[in-house]
Amino acid sequence: MEEIVIIGSGCAGLSAAIYAARAGLNPVVIEGSQPGGQIITTTEVENFPSWPDGIAGFDLTWNMRKQAEKFGTKIVGASVEKVDFSGESKKIFCEGDIVFEAKHVIIATGAAPRMTGAKNENDMYGGKGVSTCATCDGAFFRNMPVCVVGGGDTACEEATFLSRLCSEVYLVHRRREFRASKIMDERVRSNPKIKLQLDSVIDEVLPDENGRCRGVKVRDVKTGEEKTIDCKALFLAIGHIPNTGVFKGQVELDSEGFVKTLGGSMVKTSVKNVLVAGDCADRLYRQAITASAMGVMAALTIINDL
Repeated sequence: MEEIVIIGSGCAGLSAAIYAARAGLNPVVIEGSQPGGQIITTTEVENFPSWPDGIAGFDLTWNMRKQAEKFGTKIVGASVEKVDFSGESKKIFCEGDIVFEAKHVIIATGAAPRMTGAKNENDMYGGKGVSTCATCDGAFFRNMPVCVVGGGDTACEEATFLSRLCSEVYLVHRRREFRASKIMDERVRSNPKIKLQLDSVIDEVLPDENGRCRGVKVRDVKTGEEKTIDCKALFLAIGHIPNTGVFKGQVELDSEGFVKTLGGSMVKTSVKNVLVAGDCADRLYRQAITASAMGVMAALTIINDL
């Protein structure tokens, strides 16, 4: 039986592994379908401490992986198909008939951004102008026009943040009214740099000769009228889908599928000895550094309880 099995190999999972391995617990990391996590789709990470010139998302997690392995972490290239957390021994069933039993489990499976489905969107996601994080990527488009899609607090916050950096911010929302809180609604409507494109959806992201975003094609859902907005980036702010389907019925999830943390802890779940870290529980910050911090907290919680 393993002492710790960590499900997920992004910043949260690998940071947990580094701490657990240095404590002599020989953790096992199950990589999942996207080794390195969502951040590997980011060409350059400029806001992770200790990298003043930035670092590619892949390189960041690859360095974490090597550091974790150096201290004794075992990394398994598989995806989890089901789990059984009902007993004292936690069972993790992976593809290829691989089964692990563990005393402790850390869930660090992350979340996937919700996409609009616009033409060319996937082709330009991650380094070519389509982004899901204004905090991460906004500085790359300083003094340039950009577009944000969404109607909730996150979209309004992203648009407001980008308005401090970019020349213009077009905020596209499929309805006339925002779902955002009143204060956020008022903030974007009163901001002269934010141009509202209401009752509208994005049908296509337009590439330039290098395959990077040069604009978006927007359609009015009431009139059917189409127009092109010139912009250098499209920021998606329509939510994330936590990668937690396999844990349904095993740990408590909220209405949107994020793992609930209990008892005032940021990392304890409804099941004893099952911890959580990163974007599969964090709907607010969703940063590489906060995911890493949660991974460390999860590992230290286990270490301190031994």
